[in-house]
Amino acid sequence: MKAIERTLILLKPDAVQRGVTGEILTRFERVGLKMVGLKMVAPDKTHYHDHYETISKMITRRGQAAFDVTLDFMMVGPVIAVVLEGVDAVPLVRKMIGETEPKEAQPGTIRGDYAHISFAHANDVGSGIPNLIHASGDSTEAKQEIKHWFTDEELFDYRHAYESFVRGV
Repeated sequence: MKAIERTLILLKPDAVQRGVTGEILTRFERVGLKMVGLKMVAPDKTHYHDHYETISKMITRRGQAAFDVTLDFMMVGPVIAVVLEGVDAVPLVRKMIGETEPKEAQPGTIRGDYAHISFAHANDVGSGIPNLIHASGDSTEAKQEIKHWFTDEELFDYRHAYESFVRGV
């Protein structure tokens, strides 16, 4: 039987400010993922440092400059943090959001449909990449990120009306 798992997504400040958060969340609901946690927050730099470096090792992977512009970009407004649950939720969500660089994201993915900026353009203007959404990279990262963004009391276990159809149970 397939693994029911949870994953974290963050609807970034550009998604919130453009007013496309509802459309994005609808895509996850339509595919059969269940929202088990949702909140709007404006984290401080320490919270983002823990998210992007302590958990994701961004400085290690992409360098201090990439980390700094990402941090500045994330600080421009609130984000919506969501925990989604479903069969193989982590790879499913990664497939649905598309490539990190919107220019390379395929049509039909969230980034492919709602963004188009290249890394080169973002670098030229000294900005983080407005790519709308963060999603956990793998199951281990998902568990760490969920614990970082949500308390146990903020996560809910309930029966989704369509569970038997989308989970095959």
